[in-house]
Amino acid sequence: MTDMVAPVVDALIERYVEDFPDEAARGLESKSPADAADSLGGLPIEVLGRFWRFLAPGFAAVMFRHLPERLRTELLESLAPNQAARLLGSMDETDRKLEIERLSEGIARELSELLSYPEDSAGRFMDSRVLALHDNITAGHALELLAERKGVGGYFIKLVDAEGRLDGLVDVRDLAFHPRDLPISKLRKPVAAVVGPMDPRDVVVQRFQELDLQEIPVVDLDGHILGVIRHNELVGALRDVVSADMQSMVGASKDERALSSSWFAVRKRLPWLQINLLTAFLAASVVGLFESTIAKYTALAVLLPVVAGQSGNTGAQALAVTMRGLALREISFCQWWLVTGKEVNAGLWNGIGIALTCAIGVYFWSGNIGLVLVIASSMVISMILAGMAGALVPIVLARLGQDPAVASSIILTTVTDIAGFFSFLGIATMLSFML
Repeated sequence: MTDMVAPVVDALIERYVEDFPDEAARGLESKSPADAADSLGGLPIEVLGRFWRFLAPGFAAVMFRHLPERLRTELLESLAPNQAARLLGSMDETDRKLEIERLSEGIARELSELLSYPEDSAGRFMDSRVLALHDNITAGHALELLAERKGVGGYFIKLVDAEGRLDGLVDVRDLAFHPRDLPISKLRKPVAAVVGPMDPRDVVVQRFQELDLQEIPVVDLDGHILGVIRHNELVGALRDVVSADMQSMVGASKDERALSSSWFAVRKRLPWLQINLLTAFLAASVVGLFESTIAKYTALAVLLPVVAGQSGNTGAQALAVTMRGLALREISFCQWWLVTGKEVNAGLWNGIGIALTCAIGVYFWSGNIGLVLVIASSMVISMILAGMAGALVPIVLARLGQDPAVASSIILTTVTDIAGFFSFLGIATMLSFML
């Protein structure tokens, strides 16, 4: 009889969770994490993945430990990257490594990147082990959950709203001096300040100094709690770190300083200059393919740098925006098509705008309609290709496990030069009868 009832119960739970996820989450949070995990164990992974975001992060982190190993792995792989990273970030380092090792290689690499932060950023100083709860539970239940989260310290329990955004604080000391059946919503305190994980150290220090705080929550762009920075731990961890991304992008070593020896600078810079020379010859070879066309129509040589310059600027703009998105964890590899599509569209419309202006100038300069068509059409094509390259190059490098700051600029320059030269001279060759 029990065997016949179990599937019916599982089906009812699944339907309830799908139709009333917010209500189901509140109901589960009133149970012990072990019982809640047993209730959800029979759900299909796609249903569990959609439902997970309605759970309070603190309760979800405790309950996650009670799920079977196979289900934990499937859940992490089904969650959005940012959600999975937040869940992994709530674990201690040992448990986090074990969970990541069971994931597929691509997902493991992406989540590891999301969990890493630059040396001098708020994310590097934060403790990701925080207890974040909805405010519908009692003080006694909150204390029980706090007891289960071994290693979670700090002064405050974090309260989150229905969307999981940080919404208030509860002083842990207040829980001990109030009845266990008191809703923790009665103990809510406002959030005085927050920082983002990519905020520099100076911003964090300034917040502590201005507001005289014991700790500052760290939240992502959507307001979800990622961790907390405590004043005493920050003071102990502060150290001087110099960001070197700009040096890397032009082929200078991160280790080089203004007073480093000339020989050190030569050893670090020369290999990248050699690579840059090879790519320059590659771009020059494209020009060589159309040597006869340039010799016949010398006006092309005058206009060639204009096209290459505009495509280079377009690619640099797309590269800067994409690099910033990767650095701030605003985008991940799975969103490459969104980023690329946006830059292609921007390149198209910017190309049309620049092409119209350029066409008017070239017409008054040369009076040649054929030359106007060549410069206008090649401008649009090269700027589209440059925007695409500016978006794809850093994303692909990051996906391959390389630092996009190191080689992106050199690769992008090669691509934009070749795109500009080939489109301009290729179209000029096809339309040579009009020149």
